Amino acid sequence: MDAPPLSDAEIDELQRRLDALPPPLEPLDVTMLDGYLVGVLLQPRPVPAAQWLRFVHDSEGCEPPQGLSLERVHTLVRRRHAELDRAIARRDWFDPWVYELDDDATPSQTVLPWVAGFALAMAHFPALMALDGAALTEPLAVLYQHLDPDDLEDADELLAEIETLEPPRDLAEAVEGLVNSTLRLADVSRPRSEPRRPRPAAKRTRRR
Repeated sequence: MDAPPLSDAEIDELQRRLDALPPPLEPLDVTMLDGYLVGVLLQPRPVPAAQWLRFVHDSEGCEPPQGLSLERVHTLVRRRHAELDRAIARRDWFDPWVYELDDDATPSQTVLPWVAGFALAMAHFPALMALDGAALTEPLAVLYQHLDPDDLEDADELLAEIETLEPPRDLAEAVEGLVNSTLRLADVSRPRSEPRRPRPAAKRTRRR
């Protein structure tokens, strides 16, 4: 039987445990972690857990100090990984772990940590980016429009596609872009025999 999705209390617990990890570790926060897990799951071949878990507690993959237990962190992260895996495999809507910021924050600023986590996965696991570039360009542009263009070196086609996009009008539209782009990328890296059926978007974001 599938493990249940993480509750809000468990997500908060995961953030607290990540925040409590000692230096020099630089763990991901839960929003960046969520985008990172999606990037891991979109690889054309499954990434072994031992390879991707090491970047959860430190973005550079540094080893934790001896005696530090990460068992509970890994248990919670594996459950979210499994939940996202099921959604992506079925091409179902999922609720990204995106949290509303202050009233002055733009939609792009709000989803930026999630996209940064996705980009981190691409840096560590680049197999997705080696697939059919033409099919990847548009969904990647929807995601990467939220990054600083200076961070997209040697990506002229992607930057040109980003120039054609209108910024999301609100946070719900930005979140919908994250999910739709994820499922479109999955059509390239994890193709299915039957076509994807459009599903209604929940467009749920959380306040912390």
